[in-house]
Amino acid sequence: MNKVRFGMIGVGNMGTSHCGWLVNNRIEGACLSAVCDIDEGRRNWARENLPADVKIYDNYLDLLDSGLVDAVVIAVPHYLHPEMAIAALERDLHVMVEKPAGVYVNQIKEMNAAAAKKPQLVFGMMFNQRMNPLYQKVKAILEEGTIGDIRRVSWMITSWWRTQKYYDSSAWRATWAGEGGGVLVNQAPHQLDLLQWLCGMPVNMQAHLKYGSHRDITVEDDVTAYFEYANGASGTFITCTHDALGTDRLEIHGDNGKIIITDSKTVTVKKLNKPEEVLNRELDFRQMLALVKGQTGEKLYTEESFECPENWDQQHIDVLINFTNAILHGEELIAPGAEGVKAVEIANAMFLSDWLGRTVEMPVDGDLFYEKLQERVKKEQGEH
Repeated sequence: MNKVRFGMIGVGNMGTSHCGWLVNNRIEGACLSAVCDIDEGRRNWARENLPADVKIYDNYLDLLDSGLVDAVVIAVPHYLHPEMAIAALERDLHVMVEKPAGVYVNQIKEMNAAAAKKPQLVFGMMFNQRMNPLYQKVKAILEEGTIGDIRRVSWMITSWWRTQKYYDSSAWRATWAGEGGGVLVNQAPHQLDLLQWLCGMPVNMQAHLKYGSHRDITVEDDVTAYFEYANGASGTFITCTHDALGTDRLEIHGDNGKIIITDSKTVTVKKLNKPEEVLNRELDFRQMLALVKGQTGEKLYTEESFECPENWDQQHIDVLINFTNAILHGEELIAPGAEGVKAVEIANAMFLSDWLGRTVEMPVDGDLFYEKLQERVKKEQGEH
């Protein structure tokens, strides 16, 4: 194989973008061979805007069985991701899944098991933020031990402002039955993945969610969560979609300094000149106060800052390039498909904690989460 023939399952917002990158030769070694969408309007769009040799289907199984594709990108509503990925893997096709991996961990584990049976196939997840140079640099700083062992993580990401017309744009959007949730399954999966990619998985979770807060929807659009790590470090995660003046600020504190990231663009690294535990042992209160106020002639820490302006399109393109190179040349994936379960598990734990009114341990109880999710699906359907 010298060129990967892609099939696009779902030609909505993200699928349209992927199609554009492929037909405009932004992905070296790749081409678009076929697309599929159940919506006649989107198929008409494909007929009018894609090259004439791109085959158009209304059933994804027909696309998978066509013999025209070597790999597929799955960009459809979240519940369908695992089902379609498994069908593609069973037909020996490489698979790239848009975020999130799915809605609940049990279905994602089934997808991961299917992929594990076909190790010769490339299975990737569209976590484009892993291609953001800013977060790649932050990950390197953490792995180098610059700020020491993590003690506290705090991420406020309330810049996902969405108006009511956004939620009204599709019947499946912001519903338990159609989307499986709100901000935690639509907007925040990128941050949830980065959280575990940078800092690891929590061991427990306590969360408080608001449903339809300032919006006419049944799912969550306001989240405040507290969690802990195995080493005793603590963390908080706050997100919402009703803040027109939102904040994006991530702080990672270690025993030897901290990293501050604002607006996913600017990074400030503060490194203590001595580890905090050494200062704690050596200094009395007056010595500590004098050091903090700069009255000793010594500096408490050194500081450096850098910026990496975000390039959203290029991040997606880079993930597709990496995925294509993994197929053609065996390049290591930046976002392996099997890791998609981690962000979903964090979200599932937040939901379950709120529904049960208590702290939940991780790994999350997948059967219990599914049971409680179905209760909300049935209630929602009964209300309509």
